[in-house]
Amino acid sequence: MASMEAQSTRVFLPPGISPRVAAAAEQAAAQVAPQWEAAARRGEELQWRVLACLQEQRLGEADLGAGVGYGYGDSGRAKLDRAVAQLFGAEAALVRQSVASGTHAVSLALFAALRPGDELLVATGEPYPSLAGVLGLGGAAPGSLAEWGVSCRVAAGPERAVAEVGPRTKAVLLQRSRGYAWRPSLGVSAIGELIGRLRAARPGLTAVVDNCYGELVEDLEPTAVGADLIAGSLIKNPGGGLAPGGGYVAGRAELVERAAARLTAPGLGAQVGPALHPHRVFFQGLFLAPQAVAAAVQGAVFAARFFELLGFETAPGWEERRTDIVQAVRLGSAEAVLAFCRGVQMSAPVDAHAVPEPGDLPGYSQPVVMAGGTFVQGASLELSADAPLAPPYVVYLQGGLTRSHAVWGAVGAARELERRGFLP
Repeated sequence: MASMEAQSTRVFLPPGISPRVAAAAEQAAAQVAPQWEAAARRGEELQWRVLACLQEQRLGEADLGAGVGYGYGDSGRAKLDRAVAQLFGAEAALVRQSVASGTHAVSLALFAALRPGDELLVATGEPYPSLAGVLGLGGAAPGSLAEWGVSCRVAAGPERAVAEVGPRTKAVLLQRSRGYAWRPSLGVSAIGELIGRLRAARPGLTAVVDNCYGELVEDLEPTAVGADLIAGSLIKNPGGGLAPGGGYVAGRAELVERAAARLTAPGLGAQVGPALHPHRVFFQGLFLAPQAVAAAVQGAVFAARFFELLGFETAPGWEERRTDIVQAVRLGSAEAVLAFCRGVQMSAPVDAHAVPEPGDLPGYSQPVVMAGGTFVQGASLELSADAPLAPPYVVYLQGGLTRSHAVWGAVGAARELERRGFLP
């Protein structure tokens, strides 16, 4: 038992780490060992569940290839849809390479849930900036829900959402992760409780969950506790670091069918669409996803304790229950944010020589700096960090396909903070 415990708390540190940073890393690793073990065990249990889903679909070699043209009769596409639906406790799922991002997936879910004249309530406060255009916040952008005749209101937060449900409210949007906000992410049980209270205020309400960053972190997904639709990106958790793109919508069958009609065309729906990348990487990514997510959770827990020991405020705290893979660190200045992101970039396998600089990104009203030397551009399950370059100067660290790499990213960020004089 003693040797197993020693193995679980041992961390390999890159060369060039100062004694102060090394001591904090070693202390953090020793203290978070129980959380590391719990995350590893959950990853094993969920991988077994994924295995059962793939076996249930009788997945075969013939299902793993690519496709062209209309994509009629694609058995791999159909089996991937059914496997994801089974894994997420949903009636149906739409898993497609042609979904460009998590924002695109959430957009499909919202257009499936709403019709002209309806009202949407964002129940968890300000959504991700990239969703503002979809919702029509600030004006009826071309193609937005607002242009389509759907109104949108944003609640002050989950604790105020029930009071803000109105007589025209048709659907609610819940964002599982914290986004660019210093607030807790929502766990699955909390999502279920909130949906229950919202439906008590407005029976028949349709609940849509932006599930990005939360998949496979907990035992269940929001579809198991009352969500009508969930949506997310395959270059985040469920792609396991192998999916080169894509996204999913899962939930009630009739709503998933509407999302499919929005993605392709009415009357065609989920029956068309070529798989230009082989299904192999998506199935294999899904198979590995629970282990990769477990590594990302281990890295986030380590980062929380590590940066706390170095004098920074972190959220969630290292002993708090994890409901997504994102770790927030309050740094206090734009210069410290840039140093942190540059340290993460220097720890990357791709473009480690690049220097992250703030820039304007589609859907974001403030300059954003992103560190992401990833094999798949923008893949948040791989090691990455990003932050709006504005007060309160919080950076959001996530991912790491292995626990070691997640640890090295945090240590690399601290090394750069120390080199530039930003450690407290």
